Amino acid sequence: MAQYTQDKEQLTQQKAKRFNLWLGMIGMFMVFAALSSGFIVYTQGGIDKGIKTILPDAFIYSTALIVVSSITMYLAQKAAKEMAFGRQKGLLAVTIALGIGFFMMQVHAWGILADRGVVFVNSNASQSFIYIFTGMHLAHIVAGIVVLVRALIGRIRNIPQVSNVFRMGLASLFWHFLGILWIYIYVFLLLNQN
Repeated sequence: MAQYTQDKEQLTQQKAKRFNLWLGMIGMFMVFAALSSGFIVYTQGGIDKGIKTILPDAFIYSTALIVVSSITMYLAQKAAKEMAFGRQKGLLAVTIALGIGFFMMQVHAWGILADRGVVFVNSNASQSFIYIFTGMHLAHIVAGIVVLVRALIGRIRNIPQVSNVFRMGLASLFWHFLGILWIYIYVFLLLNQN
C-alpha cells in the first residue's frame, strides 16, 4: 500500500510539473505574440517602417544549429525510452553543445549588428526589437540548457527509469518549443527587415 501511495504521489507531482511547463510555454508564446503585435503597431504608425537592415548570416547558422539540436534531442529521448543509456548521454551532450553553439552564434550576430551601427538604442527604435526578440529568446535558451544539463546529470546519477523518461519528456518538449519559437522569431524578423 505504501508503494502504491508513493507511485500515486509521484504521478501527481509529474502531472503538476507537466502542467506548469505547458503554462510557462503558453505564457512565453503570449509574450512573443505581444511583442510581435507591438512591433507591427509601431512600424505601421509611420515612425519607422521595418528594421531597415539586413539580418546577419549568423542567424541562419544559429537556425541550423537549433534544428539539428532538436533532432539530437528527439534521438536522446528515444534512446532513453529504449534504455540505451550510453546513447542517451551522448546525444544529450551533443544537444547541450549545440545549444551553447546557438547561444554563441546569437551573440556573434549581435556583434555583427553593432558593427553595422544597429545598436539596442538608436534613432530607429524598430531595430531595438531585434535585440528584444533575440535577447528574450536567449534567456529561455539558457533555461533550456539548464533543463538539459539536469536531465544529463539525472542519467549520470542513474535515476530510476520512470524519472529518467519523465525528465527527458519535459526537456524534449521545452527544447522543441524553443526551436519552434526561434524559427517564428527569425521568419518574423526576416519579413520585416526592409
